[in-house]
Amino acid sequence: MARRVLFRSIRSLTRVLQGSRAMSTDVVSISYQTLVSSPSSLETSIEEAFGSHPQALGLILVKDLPPVYPVYRERLLKLAYKFAHLDEDVRERYVDPGSIYSYGWSHGKEIMNGRPDTLKGSYYANPVVDVPDVNPAVKAAYPPIYGDNVWPDKNQSGIEGFEAAFKNLGGFVFDVGCQLAGACQPFGQILVSKYLTNVSLSVPELISTQTAKARLLHYFPPSENSPSTEDEPIDSWCGFHKDHSLLTGLCSAIFLREEAGLEPTIVPSPSPTSGLYIRTRGGDLTKVSIPPDCLAFQTGEALELVTAGKLRATPHCVRVGQTQVGAKISRETFALFMQPDTHQRISESDTFGSFSKKVLEEHYEEARVI
Repeated sequence: MARRVLFRSIRSLTRVLQGSRAMSTDVVSISYQTLVSSPSSLETSIEEAFGSHPQALGLILVKDLPPVYPVYRERLLKLAYKFAHLDEDVRERYVDPGSIYSYGWSHGKEIMNGRPDTLKGSYYANPVVDVPDVNPAVKAAYPPIYGDNVWPDKNQSGIEGFEAAFKNLGGFVFDVGCQLAGACQPFGQILVSKYLTNVSLSVPELISTQTAKARLLHYFPPSENSPSTEDEPIDSWCGFHKDHSLLTGLCSAIFLREEAGLEPTIVPSPSPTSGLYIRTRGGDLTKVSIPPDCLAFQTGEALELVTAGKLRATPHCVRVGQTQVGAKISRETFALFMQPDTHQRISESDTFGSFSKKVLEEHYEEARVI
């Protein structure tokens, strides 16, 4: 599903947001140790983060993570930069048109804000299942969702260890996300929706290993001919959209400065206005910072549909921010989309599979002929 089934742009909001001033809103955080040992005690925090009150962001932070997390994060995000800097003919070996660019490398294929998105490149894979174990007919009907992973050659110069690094970070985020889904269950009694194919399913049981999809992102530096300014659109690096998932796990981004002949160096954000922006339930525009040692999770459209709007998807975008002329600073990050199986009914009119196809068609011309 590259961009695919995962994103839905909100073009009507983009015009409204230009010139808007971002508000400051506290982000709810919970401890990983508490999440594992006493998930039921987190009900108030989860309702505060994911509920429908005006200040709710639809996003929660998980802190105090095991020490392997920062190692996994930095290793893979640096590989995102290195992959994006491979020769174009090498990168093209790992493009998968048959999945509508939903597995492997994808650049300039997705339509965002009405035009091909060339501002970022993505590498897509399921970090927990290499080959989905589903009926062949179902697999053929949904290639963007049930495709096989496409991995770089293990001896590909410059990105050695790419597959293992992707699976390490993706598997870690998936496991934490499943713990969080379990903690949502008390608040999630509202999830016993009349639409579900099986109303006995718990929140964690809605999440399928077979449809999990991770996206490793490299945001290219702004063009030297058109450096970013403070009056740029809010969604200058990634258009306003909602994720297509039930839950999305997000890593804190790193910024890398390109230096000729040298390894890229991690630098601070190029501008205090660079980064992730969210619309609160009450409509305020908020800049959200994810600490490097934390994971964030936000709600997606599938969850909104399953709960008939009681838990709403989180509109968000990414802004470049003002950058120094000539500074080659890229942004690297990672997102994991936790989703149901395609047969799962999520609304009166749609299964997750049929809804996914509609979203994909909005962003890929190739999807309209499937």
